[in-house]
Amino acid sequence: QVQLVESGGGSVQAGGSLRLSCAASGYISSRKCMRWFRQAPGKEREGVASIYTGSGSTYYADSVKGRFTISQDNGKNTVYLQMNSLKPEDTAMYYCAADRYPCALRLDMGASYWGQGTQVTVSS
Repeated sequence: QVQLVESGGGSVQAGGSLRLSCAASGYISSRKCMRWFRQAPGKEREGVASIYTGSGSTYYADSVKGRFTISQDNGKNTVYLQMNSLKPEDTAMYYCAADRYPCALRLDMGASYWGQGTQVTVSS
């Protein structure tokens, strides 16, 4: 079983920054795909960023490219999402998700394991 625990959400004004963390535990190797998704009320789930922890390769949605950065700390089995220049439209519940290797960085698909989510609210 794999557990994912997100933290770091909160409320911030537009233009501000937040860093989300996702700690993975359980039976999962160091080589895996980790993704961040978000879902706002009344909207479809949107893939935000992904990382392959074996190589550090990353992929971003166009809506966050240049503002968000996904990174990893393999020693802690943790993935981060640094969010800068936040906009009100970034307001959503953010979810961490994982797939075992082999896996793909694409964001238009689901995942095998999910965290419980952390709320991000950006006010104008």
